[in-house]
Parts: sequence; C-alpha cells; structure tokens
Amino acid sequence: MHTVFVLNGPNLNLLGTREPELYGTQTLDDVRALCDRVGASLDFNIDFRQTNHDGMLIDWIHEAHAGSVGVVINAAALARTSLSLHDAVKAVKIPVIEIHITNIYKRESYRPPSYLSKAAVGVICGFGLDVYSLGLHALKNILTSAEAK
Repeated sequence: MHTVFVLNGPNLNLLGTREPELYGTQTLDDVRALCDRVGASLDFNIDFRQTNHDGMLIDWIHEAHAGSVGVVINAAALARTSLSLHDAVKAVKIPVIEIHITNIYKRESYRPPSYLSKAAVGVICGFGLDVYSLGLHALKNILTSAEAK
C-alpha cells in the first residue's frame, strides 16, 4: 500500500459544530473514517492529520515528500494567506491536491484568491465532504497515469 497524507488546516477540528449551514454536521472523525474507507479501496494507507498552525502543515508537506506518494490538503483559510505553504508545495516532488468543502469562488469578496492553487496539481471545491473522496480518486488517477508512462 502507498501512503497518502490527508492534511487539514485551521478550524477543521470544529467540523460538525462550526457553521453547519456551510460545512454540515459531520465531524472530522467522520471525515477520517471516509478517507480510510476510500483510501483502502484505492490501495492507499491514509495518514490523516489536522492542525491550526501553518508551520505544522509545512513540516508535514516536507515529511510527505519523503514518506508518501502524494497529499490531499484542505488548508482552509491558509490556502488564501500563506505564501510559505505555497512555497512548500512547490518545493516537493509529489502531487498535491487542494480541496475545500465549500465553493471558495462563491465565498465573501474580502477573501483573497488561493495562493495554494497556484502550486497544487488541481483544486476540488464545493462538493461538501465528498471533496475528500474526489481528491483521493484524483490522486489515484494521477499516479496511475504516471506509472503508465
């Protein structure tokens, strides 16, 4: 089995209670179970993590570079504010897929565009918690295509 890091940024530990009209009522533990289930079906070992600190996300991306085949990341607001997170993704040689539960293009106008999307292989947003499954499937497709070459 190949290891895939599923990384979660600030405030995602509050899923289930934080703005349920936007993020739903399922918890981060529910998301972990979903990722484990989908990952197993794709022959992935899921390394699932959450932090409220951008430096920790950067350290984990560096760790993933040596210890995984790719990253699916919901960096939350840090996708829009952290140039250092952008730089970390550009520095590694594994595919990184950016995901967001809500459609970030329909959010408040004061939110800047995502810096992370300029470094990620692709962005999946707006499909609720399904973005995690979609991100894992997209990563599998990328890896399968790379192996075929």
